[in-house]
Amino acid sequence: MATQMQRLTELGQSIWLDNIRRSMFASGELKALIDQGLRGMTSNPTIFEKAIGHGDDYDEQLRTLIGKVTDSGDLFEALAVRDIRSACDAFRPLYDATHGADGYVSLEVSPTLARNTEATIAAAARLWKDVDRPNVMIKIPGTPEGVPAIRASIAAGINVNVTLLFSVDAYEAAAQAYIDGINDRIAKGAPVDTIASVASIFVSRIDTAVDKLLDAKVKAGDSAAAGLIGKIAIANSKIIYQRFLGLFDGPAFADARGKHGAHVQRPLWASTGTKNPAFSDLMYVEGLVAQNTVNTVPPQTLDALLDHGKVQADTISADLDGGRASLDALAKLNISLADVTDQLVAEGVKSFADSFDQMLAAITKKQQALAAPDAVAATR
Repeated sequence: MATQMQRLTELGQSIWLDNIRRSMFASGELKALIDQGLRGMTSNPTIFEKAIGHGDDYDEQLRTLIGKVTDSGDLFEALAVRDIRSACDAFRPLYDATHGADGYVSLEVSPTLARNTEATIAAAARLWKDVDRPNVMIKIPGTPEGVPAIRASIAAGINVNVTLLFSVDAYEAAAQAYIDGINDRIAKGAPVDTIASVASIFVSRIDTAVDKLLDAKVKAGDSAAAGLIGKIAIANSKIIYQRFLGLFDGPAFADARGKHGAHVQRPLWASTGTKNPAFSDLMYVEGLVAQNTVNTVPPQTLDALLDHGKVQADTISADLDGGRASLDALAKLNISLADVTDQLVAEGVKSFADSFDQMLAAITKKQQALAAPDAVAATR
């Protein structure tokens, strides 16, 4: 009997796991998930901080680097690159079988570079070279400074996972950067049929932010606000998906796709774990089924999908008019979705940078502990 992940594959959507830790490889855990239908994986600083700082999976490698590598950033890249390579190798048969349509693993450039275009371009090129796997994706934030870095990286032949997208306008900028990068390669006679990209739209964070504003309206006596709670993030995603169809099924991408074999840049629904316990734990999975998309889920949401998920085809296209009406109603309440998404980008950049700094501190602390005389003696 097919799992719900495999059912989603049949419906045109890939499930990726938003988690990585070294023990998944040797234990067979990752292989088992791939056998059940998992089609990719993403990482971020918070995930690595938990994996490296709160277990012993990385102690052996850290010990080998004592006295050789002391910079925390270099230590992180040494640890992360090894994990990403292992994950890429695990997904390589799927990547080969789908001719590059799936089987990707994402690694993020330092979030501290989110406002620095040239440094982001350089970091993406370095990580691409260091991992040295065709099915790695380098994560670049979709900030105004990140957009030209996306184009340059695609033009250089690097797979890109665009992160921190919330608004329709930011999505369009990221999609256009991908199209421009593909066209840059075509113009110089370079192949484009092996380049892949996803545009990661963060979903649940929108509802978390907007629902706080709606709750305040309800408490102030505006009963109309209550009916919008928990509806805005999916409505926003519906509009973004329609823009995706217009861009990649339309004339702007027709030659690149038809004549040169370019892949579409798939929308990726990120931050799809339900934060509000009043709602279904799978609302951002079952409600966002669409062809040519990815949903990257945290472990608990993946468990829920496998346990009690009920997926149906193309749910994202259901009740488009209702989605538009919800967004119009939000505006009539004088709640600016643009202001909310701008704030979410700023908070996301800061949060990821803070997590990155915490991760570097955890790595330094762990290596110092491993280098202490008592720790060294204990290993003899």
